[in-house]
Amino acid sequence: MQWVPSNAEWEARDTPFFWFAAYTKHQHEKRAADLLARKGLETFLPTYRDIRRWNDRMKTLILPLFPCYLFIRTTIEQKLDILKTPGIFHVVESDGKACAIPDAEIEALQRLARNESVGPHVFLNSGDSVRIIRGALTGIEGILVRVKNQHRVVVSIELLRKSVAVEIDLGALEPLRTWHPRFSPLSTAQSRRVA
Repeated sequence: MQWVPSNAEWEARDTPFFWFAAYTKHQHEKRAADLLARKGLETFLPTYRDIRRWNDRMKTLILPLFPCYLFIRTTIEQKLDILKTPGIFHVVESDGKACAIPDAEIEALQRLARNESVGPHVFLNSGDSVRIIRGALTGIEGILVRVKNQHRVVVSIELLRKSVAVEIDLGALEPLRTWHPRFSPLSTAQSRRVA
């Protein structure tokens, strides 16, 4: 849920500065953050390290944790100046009002971004249709039933018109746009392997 401060909340603050999210052009997050910083605005671009392999070498890249987004601490009066910055498309809004992000959420995100093992992951909710992309059950589709703890989930998989629950690492799942048990790609060979 997005937080849009009321007029009273705007006036009650010690400082008129709030954190806002800006939507940027693809792969222009760093450049837009630099340009905004040159204008005197405080920016926060959470990043993570990713190792990519090319044919001849491995390379460590620093990538945005939230592609196409960066955070700006500013006053709402500077919105037009922000929008004039090359690479910025818009400030995230709800009902035409810029959505401020609570300071506590940005502080938590800043602490999280200092962790070496942080990385992006697809957002999943209970009830989402998913496909297993790693391990012995690769290719099987199911429904995310519940998150058991921070690292494991339980997925319901329909096999031969039966459901089974299995624990799967969250990183071994990808979301599906649509799913229906009658159209499961489970082949006969996969059925024998699973059973």
